[in-house]
Amino acid sequence: MSLRRGIEKESLRATPAGALAMTPHPAALGSALTHEHITTDFSESQLELITGVHPSAEACLEELERIHQFVYRNVGGEILWCASMPCNLPADDAIPIGQYGSSNSGRLKTVYRNGLAWRYGRRMQTISGIHYNFSLAGMTSEGYFALIRNFRRIAWLPLCLFGASPAVCGSFVAGRPHELRNLSESTLYLPHATSLRMGRLGYQSDAQASLAVSYNSLASYGASLTEALTVPYPPYEKIGIRGSDGEYRQLATSLLQIENEFYTPIRAKRRTKRGERPLHALRERGVEYVEVRLMDLDPFAPVGITAPTMRVLDLLLLHCHLSDSPDDTPAELHAIARNKLHAAQRGREPGLMLERDGRPASLSEWGRQILAECEPIAAALDAAHGGGAYRDALGAAQAVMSAPDSAPSAKVLQALAREHGDSYLRFVLAMSLLHQGNLKTSPIPPDALRYFERLAAKSLEAQQKIEASDSVDFETYRSRYLAPGLLKL
Repeated sequence: MSLRRGIEKESLRATPAGALAMTPHPAALGSALTHEHITTDFSESQLELITGVHPSAEACLEELERIHQFVYRNVGGEILWCASMPCNLPADDAIPIGQYGSSNSGRLKTVYRNGLAWRYGRRMQTISGIHYNFSLAGMTSEGYFALIRNFRRIAWLPLCLFGASPAVCGSFVAGRPHELRNLSESTLYLPHATSLRMGRLGYQSDAQASLAVSYNSLASYGASLTEALTVPYPPYEKIGIRGSDGEYRQLATSLLQIENEFYTPIRAKRRTKRGERPLHALRERGVEYVEVRLMDLDPFAPVGITAPTMRVLDLLLLHCHLSDSPDDTPAELHAIARNKLHAAQRGREPGLMLERDGRPASLSEWGRQILAECEPIAAALDAAHGGGAYRDALGAAQAVMSAPDSAPSAKVLQALAREHGDSYLRFVLAMSLLHQGNLKTSPIPPDALRYFERLAAKSLEAQQKIEASDSVDFETYRSRYLAPGLLKL
């Protein structure tokens, strides 16, 4: 069975005092517009580190570590914030939005982020995570959508196993209504939360909650998204494309500006050509891989994720591939959303019940059943690769389901209480400095260092060429890119 995986990892750049770094994206890292491994996400201060595609978890992690080593050698004294929920943030309008140069494609990326700021606020966009990209040789689009339907049904389980954001700095919710409790003067939390990142304070949207996206086929998925991408949405029409000062506020007034705005725990993906819309690429060439989007950064791991975690994700995704996958229904989609929210905010609560096939189901019993069904898959993978790494990883996950106090989210709260006076900032700062020290001092192979230095220089040259090649004004470019016809075959 030929599986491939890759990682996209977001991290805020922060000062050694735990505040958001307000410096521009370092030039030594290359162009955030064109670099294939080092870019930025929403904020100018939010790095996104991207690996290639790998046949093993170890190879993927090795590349991710090399990228981190290069980054740390080029960000001065700044640290990479090692947790999903952000560091000490300034006022919302002071959070710097990503800048990508003067080209039309670069401006498009910045205006899109302006739109996110107007729609959801900048603080929400500073939340960071891991995206796990997964593919199977020979898989069809129909097979990928069957996998996606099943993964959405069990998306609550990775939150319980790997969620690591039960607490947050008070600056994140300053001036906003919330249901968190005070853990200390500077820290808020929920006692049984696994992933506040995936809860009501995280990547949620009341507007998008009205979207009933069908995952029953590529055609139904495409039709659902096309409507959200083309039909004006009254609250966003009020924002307008431009303000009275003529500055762009957003790319469009539809519910989604572009496809990437759609928040979902797992996404069908296909690499795009320059200027191509993602939905068009999917419709023309089919699904190439899936992107799992619900993983928190593991603050205890130097690069945010470990090989055993990746192996459990492999097992869960293969389980979803090998299981029957009936079509979803609007009622089930609502139940899936409720289950995910319960797991994110209450996942370690004793006796917590979820919804399964229209009936109450024990979270712990359901989770243990799914992991037990993964045992033959783990045995087969270990037989194919030699050793017992998959069975060991699965055994650790089963132990977490049997003892929720051993989950990463519980360990975070234990570490806060034991060593950091219940301070989220003090805990994450200490772990970030520890990882910084290890990654900065561990030797990077000279050929890897030269490779990343060449990539940085080439990316800056590529940005200059793009800027020099523009032949139309930005408004023409924006209108052409958003033309409904580009979403179709």
